[in-house]
Amino acid sequence: MRIARFVHETDTPAGRAFHLFVLVLIIYSITTLSIETLPDLSSSTRAALDTSDLIITLLFTMEYVLCILTAPNKRAYIFSFYGVIDLLAIAPFYLALESDLKGIRTLHLFHLFFIFKLIRYNKAMQRFVKAFSHLKEEIILFLAATGILLYLSAAGIYYFENETQPENFQSIFHSLWWAVVTLTTVGYGDVYPITVGGRLFTFVVLMLGLGVVAVPAGLIASALSKVRAEEEEEVWI
Repeated sequence: MRIARFVHETDTPAGRAFHLFVLVLIIYSITTLSIETLPDLSSSTRAALDTSDLIITLLFTMEYVLCILTAPNKRAYIFSFYGVIDLLAIAPFYLALESDLKGIRTLHLFHLFFIFKLIRYNKAMQRFVKAFSHLKEEIILFLAATGILLYLSAAGIYYFENETQPENFQSIFHSLWWAVVTLTTVGYGDVYPITVGGRLFTFVVLMLGLGVVAVPAGLIASALSKVRAEEEEEVWI
């Protein structure tokens, strides 16, 4: 019971120390993953990185096993978000041991899931997770509306510009790139309208694009405030 508390909770010195240790390991593993991509590394450096990778993977494997053994509902943990992330973070190492296929090296990209493990050990990130859970329906509705708006933007600019710029706006599908760039207000300038109608239409899309950026920001800020208020109420209770 004591082991379960410091593995899953941070309200004790031992628990805080354990989670801080895991957090340091995650940051270290992400750093070594980046170093491995540097060209012209010496064989000794690569050997040291491989040894480091082995040690880190074994430590995370121990943590994964501990989490399963101490979880109140083992099946629920294994198939939970954190359980799946923990497994994906260590699985490539063991899969690579059983195969000499060069393609298996692409599985090492799953080491990037260590980044997602940071969510568990950071209160601010946990607040974001809770905020997004509160906004699940709003986000789905917003994404659907954005998808419709993207299509309408692509269709509109196609009918305005296809005749004068057939190479850039060959079809509605080709116009989707312009719609994405314009609606997100990035504006690379690689494809742009030259007709009066197309420019007026672009102005409307840009104004709508400001809302595309502002609406989710406002929703997330409101949800984060709600989560923080809930945490403060729990403290007072």
